[in-house]
Amino acid sequence: MFENREHVFTSESVSEGHPDKICDQISDAILDAYLKNDPASRVACETLTTTNHVTVAGEVSSNTLLKRKDIADIARKVIREIGYTETVEDMKLSEAERIGFTDEDVQINVLLHSQSNDIAQGVIGEGLHKEEGAGDQGMMFGFAIDETEALMPMPIYYSHKLLENLAQLRKSGKLDFLRPDAKSQVTVRYQDGKPLAIDTIVISTQHTPDVSHRQISDSVIEECVKTVIPAELLKNTEYHINPTGRFVVGGPHGDCGLTGRKIIVDTYGGYARHGGGAFSGKDPSKVDRSAAYMMRYVAKNVVASGIAKMCEIQVAYAIGVAKPVSVVVNTFGTGKVADDKIEQMIAANFDLTPKGIRETLGLRNIQYQPTASYGHFGRQGSSFPWEKTDKTAAFQK
Repeated sequence: MFENREHVFTSESVSEGHPDKICDQISDAILDAYLKNDPASRVACETLTTTNHVTVAGEVSSNTLLKRKDIADIARKVIREIGYTETVEDMKLSEAERIGFTDEDVQINVLLHSQSNDIAQGVIGEGLHKEEGAGDQGMMFGFAIDETEALMPMPIYYSHKLLENLAQLRKSGKLDFLRPDAKSQVTVRYQDGKPLAIDTIVISTQHTPDVSHRQISDSVIEECVKTVIPAELLKNTEYHINPTGRFVVGGPHGDCGLTGRKIIVDTYGGYARHGGGAFSGKDPSKVDRSAAYMMRYVAKNVVASGIAKMCEIQVAYAIGVAKPVSVVVNTFGTGKVADDKIEQMIAANFDLTPKGIRETLGLRNIQYQPTASYGHFGRQGSSFPWEKTDKTAAFQK
């Protein structure tokens, strides 16, 4: 991608307490609730949040009956588990220093309604094409690269890992001055396409008002950065920890949040292309989500098989039509076989219809809320089926 020269590349991540990520998690928690008793549920759930307010809207077709109170309880549980609660000590703070968004005080407005029959007939096989079709038109991308053990680009991989560790330090009480909202940014220096070192790390984390900037900076570098990133990558690394100097007001109290606004964080950090569709709150009939998962699965197996060091795959669909209108592979000159040959292998070994994707990955039988923070891809130790590398033999032939 960047051959024969030195360059840097930057990706960012956001924590589970970021306003947009709160919305993604609420939307996916509601999706999980519908799928639990009716795996055929069709859900498109969007969430908005601001100071002590959440609005849930969208379309649902399901045999699972959830009342407004049920939806509100799900949202409050997500908010509580993230860490937006208020202690007695917090309530002693001034209005400007309080967290401003809590599970008990938040007002929740539920505006879910039934799905359009015009859309539904194309998905369930009652439209022009008498088979289960894609829930929408569009193009999706999958990507894998061999520069990390998770076969993810290094900038986004470490951006996620930093914030996962920061959340653990907050929840364990080891760094008890941390609050839930945080962002990270990692810049990696490359030479001839290979990562050499981490050039710059930016971490902005919400905190209580009584802690000094020096304490935050020293603690984050020592307890978070240096326990996550291998020492050999931290060569003359520049750090920017809370570079504005103060980050007390954060979360939905500081910034409005919406489902689906962190699609680059959710995928490959800008290192690979994105089709534009968001994931959270959408059931597996929506190819925005399911096909992006499938393309990651295929691309990861291509790279894991050893026939390419890097692989990006684009797939495109027409609404109501089962088979994709196009599939194209790009290995950026790293493939041991031609890209069109890999395309033929994919056609022979993977069912890329919406039904085929759903059944291959078992997408009606997983929990979606865990996908909604710290990236949908490259999560080691997760049970996400699209991270399996069980198809390498098909390419190694």
